[in-house]
Amino acid sequence: MIKKILSLVLLLSALATSAQETTSSPQMADAFRSEGKIYVVIAVIAIIFIALVAFLITIERNVKKLEKQINKD
Repeated sequence: MIKKILSLVLLLSALATSAQETTSSPQMADAFRSEGKIYVVIAVIAIIFIALVAFLITIERNVKKLEKQINKD
């Protein structure tokens, strides 16, 4: 009985995955690329990444200062 239920579940999951539309490339990326907006997206992502790295570096420096101050006392 359990084997039959498991087989039915696997069959239904296989049908559900094959029913999804498959495309060769993302449509949104093609639209951004054709309009030249992909460079804006890349620039914004790069700015956010650089800001996060800079923020983490400043936090690390502050933590090191506090650790040195605690060790002196």
